[in-house]
Amino acid sequence: MSTQAPAPTRREQILKEAARLFAERGFHGVGVDEIGAAVGISGPGLYRHFAGKEAMLAELLVGISGRLLAGGKQRAAEASERERDPAAVLDSLVRSHIDFALDDRPLIILHDRELDRLRDTDRKLVRSLQRQYVELWVQVVREVHPRLAEPEARVCVHAVFGLLNSTPHLSRPGTLPGRAAAAELLHRLALGAFSAAADGGAPDAGGEAGSEARSEAASGA
Repeated sequence: MSTQAPAPTRREQILKEAARLFAERGFHGVGVDEIGAAVGISGPGLYRHFAGKEAMLAELLVGISGRLLAGGKQRAAEASERERDPAAVLDSLVRSHIDFALDDRPLIILHDRELDRLRDTDRKLVRSLQRQYVELWVQVVREVHPRLAEPEARVCVHAVFGLLNSTPHLSRPGTLPGRAAAAELLHRLALGAFSAAADGGAPDAGGEAGSEARSEAASGA
């Protein structure tokens, strides 16, 4: 039986090229005709699939927020059923988001630059999906690291998202390590951030002995 992924639909091709062009040149710097040319159809032909550029942008940003949430829930459920271990669930969530951060960089750029261009209803939907995604992570993080209070866990989750979503801004294409090496590095950094927060941070360079000496000096002993 073939395991080859199905070919992308024309609609998916349009969205992929629209995301690339919007990310490279900005929403207002790209015309409908250019998006059409990128997928081999006339600009007016795009209107059989989308009402206009605004509809493409909305589907891109709402779509990725929905896919992240659905994918996170699925991975969490599968890992929980398979391993029954919160750490395995968190590991799966981290790897899933790393796949997004490395493979969908134009969408990260679009979210940063163009979210305010969405209609209020679409923007509110994006924010709602994102909040649900954050809370999914917060719940799992607290199961793995029960010492973290809920507000602390939420800050950690947002910080890790910032770390992972920085991939479009790290360097010029071709100067980063290969995809596999970058994924593993991001994986270690993300899990390390949660562990460091739960452990209260590492001791400073002076260690415990240095801390004791400074305490004695401060007290005049």
